[in-house]
Amino acid sequence: MNEDIPVVTMEGISIEFPGVKALDSVDFRLFQGEVHALMGENGAGKSTLIKALTGVYGIDSGKIVVLGKEEQFNTPAQAQEARISTVYQEVNLCSNLSVEENILLGREPRRGGRIHWKAVRARASEILSRMHLDIDPGSELASHSIAVQQLVAIARSVEVDAKVLILDEPTSSLDAGEVKQLFRVIRELRDSGVAILFVSHFLEQIYEISDRLTVLRNGALVGEYMTRETPRLDLISKMIGKELDALDALDDEPPAVRELAGSDAVPVIAADGVGRKGSIEPFNLSIYPGEVIGLAGLLGSGRTELARLFFGADKHDSGSLTIAGAPAKIRAPRHAIDAGIAFSSEDRKKEGLIGDLSVRDNLVLAMQASRGWLRRIPRRQQDELTDKYIKALDIRPANPNSLIRNLSGGNQQKVLLARWLITSPKLLILDEPTRGIDIGAKTQIQKLVLSLAKDGMSILFISAELEEVIRLSNRIAVLRDREKIAELINDSVSVTDLMETIAGGTTS
Repeated sequence: MNEDIPVVTMEGISIEFPGVKALDSVDFRLFQGEVHALMGENGAGKSTLIKALTGVYGIDSGKIVVLGKEEQFNTPAQAQEARISTVYQEVNLCSNLSVEENILLGREPRRGGRIHWKAVRARASEILSRMHLDIDPGSELASHSIAVQQLVAIARSVEVDAKVLILDEPTSSLDAGEVKQLFRVIRELRDSGVAILFVSHFLEQIYEISDRLTVLRNGALVGEYMTRETPRLDLISKMIGKELDALDALDDEPPAVRELAGSDAVPVIAADGVGRKGSIEPFNLSIYPGEVIGLAGLLGSGRTELARLFFGADKHDSGSLTIAGAPAKIRAPRHAIDAGIAFSSEDRKKEGLIGDLSVRDNLVLAMQASRGWLRRIPRRQQDELTDKYIKALDIRPANPNSLIRNLSGGNQQKVLLARWLITSPKLLILDEPTRGIDIGAKTQIQKLVLSLAKDGMSILFISAELEEVIRLSNRIAVLRDREKIAELINDSVSVTDLMETIAGGTTS
């Protein structure tokens, strides 16, 4: 790696949106011939920093220097002219065109004012060979796998002689063999002098492919580190903002739930080798009546993917599910609801609530869906249910006619929980139910989880806050890189234990 002059220098970058400081005086350096991993949890500012570098967002303060020249990119096209290329998780090429057309689109060799297709084919073939892609340049891009399409997108960057290549979650939809092929190409590009900015939530891949790390947290710079000199546990501590000495102080905090299911109990739901290609590796997990099962892992570890398979939001393509000991086919959320399974999504605004409807309308939505839209819930029953759960969950303001979008985040979350509690589920899946809400609402929801479990409801609980997972869970399933790697009985589990397991220190 060239340690002398960075290809990219970003100094004091700040970007503010209404009510949110997305980046707060962040510094970043990218050198020639290195793979530099940009790390951080959800909301850390990774995407915003990339968009600032590529001209998607303008910066409020700071400066960007590329190849020794201070730049002010107002559009992605300007960044591309400065030889910065980006390949996103969702490939943004023209799938209806051929491979060769995508590689040379807008830069086709011409003869006599017309595209010289023979030269196009020769140039595309040369670049594909460099990518180790043995495919027909004239084939339609859509006929190839996502992995091949991503390599074609990289090939286009190679054709324009990019000096900076940004790879944003390039492996999220790839299998192990495809990742290996991609990494081979990345290493060859790095060795040829290309500066590569790599974004991924997969720790194993970060340590395999990157030379340097930059960690962001809550829009601020935590630091820049050499990958080989940074233990995984230290990296996780920097990402989530908790040092080991602070974590150790939590070890003696007694978990609130301890009574585990008896050996003769029948699971409410059990997964045997259930998985989905490109989403999560096959896993086994049983949930018993009255149990809180916590899912722990970093963002992108597969927690939500596992939950979505239980709810039928995604279809599993391996293994089998049983409900109350009987084989079950859950191929859609409707099947899950009919089986007594409820799912509160982490994205309450996009996948949970309808902002233009009232508290009442949002609250009875799941029950109405389970009855069918032709069997309307009588208004009197709607009012009784709404009043009951507004009081039970202390939803404020206590006005069923209030638009849900006008409520605070914590009260919106309570409405979402009430919606599913009305259906009397046997299993309640909670994906980040306390994210982005105040401490008072968070405490109320935690107490509600424990109360529901005490009354016999089974709960699958997902949270990025490891203390919260430990506080509520009987057992904890730990995930890393879309694979369940451990299952811990919560008799004396500490936050440090969980972090070590996530980092790969234990697999018990």
